[in-house]
Amino acid sequence: MGNQLSSALVTVSYTGRYMEGILEALRPAKIFCVAKDDYEGISNALREAEVAILDDDINDQILAEGKHLCWIHCNHAGINNSARPEIFERGIILTGSAGRSGPVLAEHVFFLLLSLVYDSRTLEANQRSHAWEKIYVKRRGLFTKTMGIVGLGYTGREVAARAKAFGMRVIAYDRAFDALPENVDACYSADLGESIDELLRESDVVVLSVRLSDETYHLIGEREFTLMKDNAYLINISRGSIVDEGALCKALNDKQIAGAGSDVFTIEPLPADSPLWDLPNMIITPHSTPGMPDMPWNCVEIIRENVRRYRAGQLLLNQMEPRDIYTK
Repeated sequence: MGNQLSSALVTVSYTGRYMEGILEALRPAKIFCVAKDDYEGISNALREAEVAILDDDINDQILAEGKHLCWIHCNHAGINNSARPEIFERGIILTGSAGRSGPVLAEHVFFLLLSLVYDSRTLEANQRSHAWEKIYVKRRGLFTKTMGIVGLGYTGREVAARAKAFGMRVIAYDRAFDALPENVDACYSADLGESIDELLRESDVVVLSVRLSDETYHLIGEREFTLMKDNAYLINISRGSIVDEGALCKALNDKQIAGAGSDVFTIEPLPADSPLWDLPNMIITPHSTPGMPDMPWNCVEIIRENVRRYRAGQLLLNQMEPRDIYTK
């Protein structure tokens, strides 16, 4: 059974064809276009809005006053801060814009990884000092190595495709798989009772592209680092709290693993006194990656498709589940 979609609150800050693309999809519903900081206007809209398409995460006003909300869309990728228990208790559908930057995030994975494999820091220091030093006597490239991808969503699948282009073996761990995914040689399923342990033991590179939830909080900690190869690399492109940063520091200092690269951290900006800054085998980027071509339109297309699916009573793109709740 479909949904009528009688009225909608829109706080995304798009203009021109981007906003028109959203409005076209919502018509003939009554639409309230309100600035995200216009709390009075939002309050007025929430008296009747069935759907909310938000520029930010869900806040207390949305939850308290949105008595008629059936679907909330947060127009960004990582919406763990919106996956509150009360959303699912009230039966509200929650979606986000994951997938809008998948290809570029996958490139970012390989930037971090190749910076470690090719020891870009030493190369840069040698160039500054005009030193012609051959540093790769004991190093191997990525060809034929095993990459383990934890979380095979949009970004994970893009990472797998690029790993195959490098001639790597690819294994993956996720909740469930209907069949062996494209560009993946083997997979492990949480829903089948399989653990992440075998992936950690096999992998020369572990890439984290999994959604942050109570299930995945500190998924990688002291125990997991002991399972990894001492020449393995950890790359985190998902959320900082997937990794226990204290355990990561210890693993890098003790050379339990060869190195790590991360674009995300538990506290952002990463505090100046964090020991991660000074580790020679750690590559840090400030939760920022080069842009996708016309990323706003990618977001609009996700919204438009979800409006269609909502009206048809179908499962929405990026629809969160109760197990995605994050309360840490």
